[in-house]
Amino acid sequence: MPEPVIELTGVRREFPADPPVRALDDVSLRVEGGDYLAIVGPSGSGKSTLLNVLGLLDRPGSGSYRLDGTETTALGDGARTRLRGDRIGFVFQSFHLLAHRTVAENVMLAEIYGRQPRRGRRERALAALERVGLGHRTDFRPDRLSGGERQRAAIARALMGEPSLLLCDEPTGNLDSRNTEAVLDLFEELRRQGLTIVVITHEQEVSERAGRRVRITDGVLVEEK
Repeated sequence: MPEPVIELTGVRREFPADPPVRALDDVSLRVEGGDYLAIVGPSGSGKSTLLNVLGLLDRPGSGSYRLDGTETTALGDGARTRLRGDRIGFVFQSFHLLAHRTVAENVMLAEIYGRQPRRGRRERALAALERVGLGHRTDFRPDRLSGGERQRAAIARALMGEPSLLLCDEPTGNLDSRNTEAVLDLFEELRRQGLTIVVITHEQEVSERAGRRVRITDGVLVEEK
């Protein structure tokens, strides 16, 4: 049986204060390959802390986090950076596209700090853009794209390293309803292709499209039926 993509066991994360703030409180979560999971919760509930732990941007204070079978909590910074680059693609609310670069160049930038060979980089970027339905916009600058197209370009960039996990932080927060639908349709298509997707959102429309939903409140995670 294959290892789950995500396996959190008894994860805690506290931040210094008086009294200390427990952002994650004994969190356990298992996400299999090909799952499409929404994490919902109010502001200050621990969503961002959980995203940072899942994305190897922060370490839990205690507990275990296995990513594709690799125990991450004892890894050094360099090994964590390599594992993050190899296994995780990130999609953010604000797109983070460079205005002076074309869409294809923005997507190619995903490999600048990776270990992929330079040869074939543009071809891989064009293939990623075709995968998200933006093959006709490769030489446009971001300011000529709609919000939904910009987010699809950002998703193409996240797919460049063939990650096993796509982590999305409020990915439709800057989109109107029509573009939101288009991005959610794309997520469903990527899941059908076998990608594991975790979306952090406060929008009911977004969470209802996911196959599973968990809610975090005051650092406590509960599966919703």
